[in-house]
Amino acid sequence: MKFLSIIPFLFTLILLFSCSEKSIDQSTTDSFSIEYEKFTLDNGLEVILHVDKSDPIVAVATMMHVGSNREKPGKTGFAHFFEHMSFNDSENVPVGANRKMIPEWGGSRNGGTWSDGTVYYEVVPKDAFEKILWIDSDRFGYMINTVTEAALEREKQVVKNEKRQRVDNAPYGYTDEIIRKNLYPEGHPYSWTVIGSLPDLQAATLDDVKEFYHKYYGAGNASLVIAGDIDVEETKKLVNKWFGEIPKGPEVEPLKPMPVTLTETKSLSFADNFAKLPELRMVFPSVEQYNKDEYALQVLGQLLSGSKKSPLYKTVVEEKKLAPRVSSYNNSNELAGEFVLRVRANEGVPLDEVKAAIDEGLKRFEVSGFTDNELQRIKAELETDLYYGVATVLNKAFQLVQDNEFGNDPGYITKRAKYLQEISREDVMRVYNTYIKGKHFVMTSVVPAASPQLAVSGATEATVWQEEITAMKANEQVAQGEEAEYEKTPSKYDRSEPPFGDAPLFKMPTVWESAADNGMKILGIENNELPIVTFNISIPGGHLLDPADKSGLAVFTADLMNEGTASKTSAELEEAIGLLGSSISVDGSLEEINISGSCLSRNFTPTMALVEEMLLQPRWDEADFERLKQEWKTGLKGREANPNAIAALNFNTLIYGPDHIAGMPTSGNLETAENVTLEDVKEYYKFLKPGGASLKVVGDIDKATVNKAVESLVNNWKGEGVKSSNLEVTNATDGSTLYFIDVPNAKQSVLYIGSLALSATDPDAAKLSFANEILGGGSSGRLFQTLRIEKGYTYGAYSRIPDRTITAPFTITSSVRANATLPSLEIIQKMIQDYGSGFTEEDVALTKNKVVKQNTRAYESLNAKLGILTHIDKFGKPKNFIDLEQQQLMEMTLKDFKDTIDKYMQEDKMIYVVVGDRATQLEEVKKLGKKVVELDIFGNEIGALQGGEL
Repeated sequence: MKFLSIIPFLFTLILLFSCSEKSIDQSTTDSFSIEYEKFTLDNGLEVILHVDKSDPIVAVATMMHVGSNREKPGKTGFAHFFEHMSFNDSENVPVGANRKMIPEWGGSRNGGTWSDGTVYYEVVPKDAFEKILWIDSDRFGYMINTVTEAALEREKQVVKNEKRQRVDNAPYGYTDEIIRKNLYPEGHPYSWTVIGSLPDLQAATLDDVKEFYHKYYGAGNASLVIAGDIDVEETKKLVNKWFGEIPKGPEVEPLKPMPVTLTETKSLSFADNFAKLPELRMVFPSVEQYNKDEYALQVLGQLLSGSKKSPLYKTVVEEKKLAPRVSSYNNSNELAGEFVLRVRANEGVPLDEVKAAIDEGLKRFEVSGFTDNELQRIKAELETDLYYGVATVLNKAFQLVQDNEFGNDPGYITKRAKYLQEISREDVMRVYNTYIKGKHFVMTSVVPAASPQLAVSGATEATVWQEEITAMKANEQVAQGEEAEYEKTPSKYDRSEPPFGDAPLFKMPTVWESAADNGMKILGIENNELPIVTFNISIPGGHLLDPADKSGLAVFTADLMNEGTASKTSAELEEAIGLLGSSISVDGSLEEINISGSCLSRNFTPTMALVEEMLLQPRWDEADFERLKQEWKTGLKGREANPNAIAALNFNTLIYGPDHIAGMPTSGNLETAENVTLEDVKEYYKFLKPGGASLKVVGDIDKATVNKAVESLVNNWKGEGVKSSNLEVTNATDGSTLYFIDVPNAKQSVLYIGSLALSATDPDAAKLSFANEILGGGSSGRLFQTLRIEKGYTYGAYSRIPDRTITAPFTITSSVRANATLPSLEIIQKMIQDYGSGFTEEDVALTKNKVVKQNTRAYESLNAKLGILTHIDKFGKPKNFIDLEQQQLMEMTLKDFKDTIDKYMQEDKMIYVVVGDRATQLEEVKKLGKKVVELDIFGNEIGALQGGEL
């Protein structure tokens, strides 16, 4: 569950809604409609239905019109906390079913809370549709009687762990709290954070939970959207059955907009325990959501910083060289809005210089304004965003439910399209002058704790409440507890679990393939639902071809290829791509260089012409090289502040060894970055040949059109590819060793546990993936169920194996609260040791059902379909590999599962990496009985300890 908005603001140029029971209708590239039907139940619940039969899946989203803006000081974080409580038990659903059963049906589920609302959502195969209505309606209308003290205390720990992970243990995590306290007056509904404070969360009582439910969780304060492969008339009957008896609830008085006006500019500084780079934010009060000025402010944000021609980019990044990037954006909520300028500067840069550069950029905007081309580029990009924003049934559901509940019209996006179309130069300058020019703002200087002098001069030191790490308290020892005793709410319907519908069958999409004359393979999947195309050119090699002393060269070379062509500066290239409404990005990874992008289908040919230009005519500008190299080093320095990155990078080095290139970060380190020259980049570029490369294309385009569009690229790009000699991998580190890395005052410990397993080309690869489902496959896995649901030690715990050509590690990861580090390690250790011997026939059946059902929804999006093509190309899989792997799964016996577990999940061969607070946790982890080795954050050994002895 998330304490932030999961509803993206969708920009549009052309979008028409109509009311009927048809799915998407796209008659031309210039018209587009998402059709829906709306009705209201007798209890006031507003229901919107949208039919989309392109995949045998259904999305359900329930929007409650209550967020943190309905809380009271002293009870902050309660809306988000209640969202967590809602996922526990309900009257007619088995204990724990909400979190466990939905994944087992092949579905996914989650929720989100932000300042103004709370949303619950699921996506399931269509045979589980009525089951979702059963479980979702029971959560909505029949959960309050089942809440117990044990559930309350357990969920407190989970939410507190979420806050530690997202806020307390993260660089810049307290910035939002500082801004809210100073931007909004005391008592304003936005003057506290959505996640709230730990003392407030700990003080929550059962009476608080019940009061909140009865006040805000009535049917009259909600909207329900169902989108997907449904029959409208049958769905209406089912909705009335499952949701129609939920009480309407008391009238919830709507909140009127509460914009704020600052009487002075406030400058605050904060010394951040985790931050390695200084960050400046300037936040101006703006307008509430659905105010027409919101749209002009969105465009203003793009014009100020959204391109290499924008004034803030010019002054902050290009000319002054103070930071790798600058961002500006408007964020409007139900009651008020914020226009934000944000810069995370290079290491050691005084924020006074950043502030001066921002002021200079704003002055330049006032004098020079912007060109018609810039406005045209933004609108072209917004058209493409429109289609990608509704490319899945869940995204369609989100848009409909958001606009219905907060805009009072599920088709409000039509008006939004009109407003965006009408935005003029005068509108942009008007909102700039109204909300930004000469106005007061809140400014935060968040700086490394060791460098307080980098803050803006004269800033007042901000204070926030910070948790002290202590030994585990009695109230932190939580468990499932007894079930509540209550009388079931009477109903005229049978509210027991409904049966599955007819089982949907996964249909492997048709894959076409052709071989280009230059040795490049071309694969595609035609999908005509939307007028968009997603593509990827993959060139083998990547980081595996890096020299050890220049680690990160492949990634850096790819990054520099985005910075213009022989005939276009980086700004001109960016504009050319943007005017098509396209995106193109060259990126490096462990095993390849990828040129990825998206575009309107009508613009595929000119987009590929720009891809060809980027690939064959790189600019190699010395100034771009120097700027990008500084950006690279800034990113590497910032990485030192991230405990999760520290754990992952050191685990990788320990698994592969420091002498294997795979054991070094794909983005290198500060030492190797310093070694890279422009000549090195040019030498690496010579590896980028079509022999062994592949182009994958998914979307509204056929094989003939693709082949014609890339004729020039095929004719002009020649050469044999280079094969890596770094494919052989052996275990670099013995198991049974625990490596501890100190991050002082860390509120959580990051755990990485695992050992080398296999390559994605190995015949056992699918078997290992199947064998992992019960252990760590999502929220229904034992790791999640035990460490989060039963114990409340973590926000999440998972296990996985990445798809790689070289041997990849099987890995277990989690972030646990600091004082639960040892018990969490003990649980994981025992779970791995017992996993194979404890695997049962019931587990076999559950795995088979879960995986087969998941496949019905796993390949809905264009990117998921692109992933199918990647597996066929990169790992040499047949075009029907998903069908074959399903067949392999169905033929697996209990012995096959046990043999796979015993072969690849041996606990005594696994290494343990713990990143946490040494002062309180080092002595604790020694009690696990393993050899303990201390490392610094860069992987250098500090000292070795044995079994807790010095």
